[in-house]
This record gives sequence, C-alpha cells and structure tokens, in this order.
Amino acid sequence: MVAAPGSVSLEERLPASARPGEVIVSPSIVGLCGTDLEIIDGKIDPAYVRYPLTLGHEWCGVLDEPDGKRVVVAEGVVPCGHCERCRQGRTNLCETYEEVGFTRDGAVADEVVVPRQVIHVLDEAVDRSAAALVEPMAVVYQGFERARPKPGWRVLVIGDGTVGLLSALLVRLYSPSVVDLIGARSAQEALALEAGADSFCAPEEGLRGDYDLVIEAAGSPKAAAMALDSARRGGVVVLLGLPPHGETTPVAIDDVVNRDLAVHASFSYTSSAFARVAGLLSAGAIEPSFLVTHRFALEEWQAAVEALRQPVGVRGKVVIEL
Repeated sequence: MVAAPGSVSLEERLPASARPGEVIVSPSIVGLCGTDLEIIDGKIDPAYVRYPLTLGHEWCGVLDEPDGKRVVVAEGVVPCGHCERCRQGRTNLCETYEEVGFTRDGAVADEVVVPRQVIHVLDEAVDRSAAALVEPMAVVYQGFERARPKPGWRVLVIGDGTVGLLSALLVRLYSPSVVDLIGARSAQEALALEAGADSFCAPEEGLRGDYDLVIEAAGSPKAAAMALDSARRGGVVVLLGLPPHGETTPVAIDDVVNRDLAVHASFSYTSSAFARVAGLLSAGAIEPSFLVTHRFALEEWQAAVEALRQPVGVRGKVVIEL
C-alpha cells in the first residue's frame, strides 16, 4: 500500500468485494517497473494517480469461474466504452481516466477487483512469467501501431529496461533489417541480444543518425533528445519512456521540421492492442519470459523495490510471486 508519496507498507486488508460487472482475480505474479518507483516517490503527474493505492499494473492471475479456473490478464486502463474516444477505438484516451495500480488498487495483493470487460483469458500453456509482461508489451505494441514499421527498416532502441528490451523483441515482428540498442548499463547487453538486438552500445559510443525508426524507452529528457538526433530525414520517432513530471529538454524545432520527422508520443495502449498482444502470446508467436530475472515473495517487497531502484548486474523484469 502506498498511502502517500514516500509512505509504503504491507497491510492486512478485508476480503475484496465486487460490484456488478466486476470480478475478483487472484494474482499469481506481478511485475514492478520504473513507473511504480515514480508512484512511490510522488513523481507522477497528479492527474494520473490517486493515493492511497495498491501497486501492480503488470500482472497475471487466476479467475475462478463456475466452470473452472482460467489464467487471465487484464487491461490496466479501464475504458468507459461510450465516450467519443472509446467509440473510435482509442480507449487509451478515454475521457474518464481510470487505471489499475494508478487510480484504483493494483495486483500486489491476494485479490484484485477489475471489470470483467478488461479480462483476457490466456492459453493454459502460457508461462505465467511471460503473462505478467502482457501489459508492458501492449505499451510497446501501441507505439508500433503509431509508427507502422515497414520491413527492412533500420531501428534504434534507446533504453535497456523492460520497455526497451521488449521493444527489441516485438519490433522483430515487422522484419527490420537492423535493430540496434543503446543502453546505460553494459550488464544488460546479453539480455538485449537475446531479445533481438543486433548490437548494444553505451550512450557515449553514439550510434546516432540514419535510422528509419527510433524508439525512446529510457524515460529521460536526454534520451528523448538523442532519439530526435538519431532519426534519418523522413524518419519516425516514438516516445515510450515516461520522465518524472515536468522534466523538459530543448528541441531545435526547425531541425525537426527540416528533417520532416514524424514524432509520436504514445500513451499506454488501446483495448485492441492489449488483445493483440495477449493473442500473440497464447499463439506462441512471442516468448518474453527470459526477461524475468528477479523474483520475490510478497513479504520481500522491500527487497523487490530495492532491486528495481538500485540494479546490480543483469536485471530484467522484477516480479513479486503470490
């Protein structure tokens, strides 16, 4: 429970209760990410978080139905379904913002309550570690939906965290000719290459320029500026990273215009993007479970947060197993 920025604890709660249209799911495995740290530290735009809250927006669990148990994942963004944006299929921009682990309690708990409409049933053979990565994969896939990569494109990924590594993995679905990755920590190179990157280098080594598609997944102003510098004329830049609220970077607007860049900022994911990723996972078209490198029990939540905050050696996805 994050009662307020800087105030985190493990608490005993009353059994969950569901309203009409909702279901109670028992989480199996929950991923933690940099955004969870920003929630803990109070660095998220206040318009997108409501305290007190239970963390956990990347997860899979078990739904106990009368006809049996189902392994499920659930969209974090809860669309109203009737506003103009929802009717257009742009559910990530629903006029009524509500999101699991941000404005309503998340899945780092024995039970989580979600609307039935956001539930997706997975094939029983799916590794639950992989299932817990559906949510961040949907974030990446939504960015690709904006960029529309073409076969043969040269791709640069900036960022060696989970979103960057998943970007290298999922962009292979579009048959690029090259996927390079710039990461801050050399220990991540092996994970990056396993994910699908052709090469890994540090920021100072400067793999910049001449890329058809640049994916910024580091979540820093410096990385955003590097992404703009790295695209070729007529190239596409997708901003997936989320810096702390209010951080900025200077942009040479005339350079963006003269180089005819398409710059897409991509927020979360639509219901269709989430469903597409869940389907790809169930079909065996993607297999991201190798990215889970750190596992903790619920009682070890402090160690999990520390592993996220202070990475040592190879660190992919940090998860809590329930």
